[in-house]
Amino acid sequence: WTSANPARNPPIPRIRSKLFFLLNPNLARAAMAAAAISHLRRGAQRHALLYLSRRHFSSPSSLAAAAPLAAAARRLLSTSVESGTSSKAGSYKPPPLDPFRAALAPASPPLESPPLEEPPATPPLPEVASAAAGPEQDPVVLQNEQLEGLKAGLEAVRSREESPEEKEAWWLLNRAVVNYCGSAVGTVAANDPSTANHMLNYDQIFIRDFVPSAIAFLLRGESDIVKNFLLHTLQLQSWEKTVDCYSPGQGLMPASFKVRSVPLDGNNEAFEEVLDPDFGESAIGRVAPVDSGLWWIILLRAYGKITGDYALQERVDVQTGIRLILNLCLTDGFDMFPTLLVTDGSCMIDRRMGIHGHPLEIQALFYSALRCAREMVSTDDGSKNLIRVINNRLSALSFHIREYYWVDMKKINEIYRYKTEEYSHDAINKFNIYPEQIPSWLADWIPDKGGYLIGNLQPAHMDFRFFSLGNLWAIVSSLATQKQAEGILNLIETKWDDIVANMPLKICYPALEYEEWRIITGCDPKNTPWSYHNGGSWPTLLWQFTLACIKMGRPDLARRAVEAVEKRLSDDKWPEYYDTRTGRFIGKQSRLYQTWTIAGFLSSKMLLDCPEMASILICDEDLELLEGCACGLSNSARIKCSRRAARSQVLV
Repeated sequence: WTSANPARNPPIPRIRSKLFFLLNPNLARAAMAAAAISHLRRGAQRHALLYLSRRHFSSPSSLAAAAPLAAAARRLLSTSVESGTSSKAGSYKPPPLDPFRAALAPASPPLESPPLEEPPATPPLPEVASAAAGPEQDPVVLQNEQLEGLKAGLEAVRSREESPEEKEAWWLLNRAVVNYCGSAVGTVAANDPSTANHMLNYDQIFIRDFVPSAIAFLLRGESDIVKNFLLHTLQLQSWEKTVDCYSPGQGLMPASFKVRSVPLDGNNEAFEEVLDPDFGESAIGRVAPVDSGLWWIILLRAYGKITGDYALQERVDVQTGIRLILNLCLTDGFDMFPTLLVTDGSCMIDRRMGIHGHPLEIQALFYSALRCAREMVSTDDGSKNLIRVINNRLSALSFHIREYYWVDMKKINEIYRYKTEEYSHDAINKFNIYPEQIPSWLADWIPDKGGYLIGNLQPAHMDFRFFSLGNLWAIVSSLATQKQAEGILNLIETKWDDIVANMPLKICYPALEYEEWRIITGCDPKNTPWSYHNGGSWPTLLWQFTLACIKMGRPDLARRAVEAVEKRLSDDKWPEYYDTRTGRFIGKQSRLYQTWTIAGFLSSKMLLDCPEMASILICDEDLELLEGCACGLSNSARIKCSRRAARSQVLV
């Protein structure tokens, strides 16, 4: 728990009494760190920073040792938040920071990654369309032009006329706002009065759930709450988290957190507010939230693009947070693939649904977070290796997903004729997929024009279910090629009655039934066929569907979905999800007044009225990623690469 009560802060002389041995230059740096940690534990973060920034040293050696610490401390203290347009948040007070971690950040080594040899010279690729890109433009000028365009978009959003349903949704969203020490820091997951005595964790602020709320607030020009959220969740990143005496890696972001009031020093008459995070140690199944850190990076970039507050990204503590998340994701392991290996329940589908391995949703968010982080990581000698590692991973990941996850009628027919047990570097059936795995429903379901990215790929296993979030975010982040993105939207349009029907959108299609449901879900009573994560309809996916449609020049599809459900969502009291094959029933255990249902609807409406605002979340195709390859193009069978195939898909 983090105390924000200044009454608990010890006086400055206590620091001095603990630093008497600073006169020894050999112990100067260690003493500084010890003092900072000591004060952090007593809740005196700001005093420690002030001390580090103002302390005068008698000897040159001790001064040199403490210089990086003092400079970082001054930088943290001088970083303030200007009052924004949000009337809810007021003037923001910086959260208590970790002075030890923040002050040492500049002197700490960069993200450790195995040294990569420079790839050999690659032969020229086929003709590219990059020549048509025109002369290069000054990045600063381009950034300023984009910011001016977004400011005009914000004015257009503010001046637009809102429907009665939108006005109701805004009232509900503002009612869901949670304050901490006088500042808005997020929104609760649900505010259902009928379940007030049985809230479970719906009264907490979830990172993934807050993202559509953050987008709605940003599009309306209310950025303070988003900045507060980013900083407070960053502060929670460094907390100790254990399950049965085991701690996960540094950089893990919490799934959620809650503001609690606790007695001050055991006094039942005085209380203070504290943040109580959950890193998965209290969640059902005790699963760490892999997607939380990825969403945090994506939201950080969106905040900077729409507000122009790039100083937030440049802060020492924010840069350290980004690197810790990247280090956690890019750490070498036993895996042979560039995709992230995760367990079941580590993302939006947070219950057992057979997505363990390399689920598409995580890979799409991972790719998007890497693209966003590459833009925000400070450029210096220490970050060159990190940027190179990011580029290599992006290149390998984009090729892997585009080449092996994509299915259309042609690809399915190819899999149907696969030979198995191929032992060769030139094997066509690289993952030893047995043709009998093709489900009976797929051949008649997939259209002649269109396709999608499958849900999962592992040795001898392809999950042919259609997962909406993974496919939509693959479009938004440009993980899918232009042709594949068009194919995904064509499939959704053709199979509208299956994926959208009465309530957009199916979280996955089709549902697991009968023996599959019993084996894969473990007879989960909440994930019965066509309910919740097992084929349920989730209206919060509207905003991501809208983003994908805007990026591909198909806003008509998103508008069709939004207009079909606008009045119904209000009449049904904004449920979390819907049941049945066509989404006709409110979910059996669905919470009402679900915040991300409300926020997803509002974000969709504003994006459709001002489509240029979608640029804060969209990533365009980066052809340079397909040109670079860590292994290079060689005649050696061991390092042969099919990168030409991926490049040809982009140019089609």
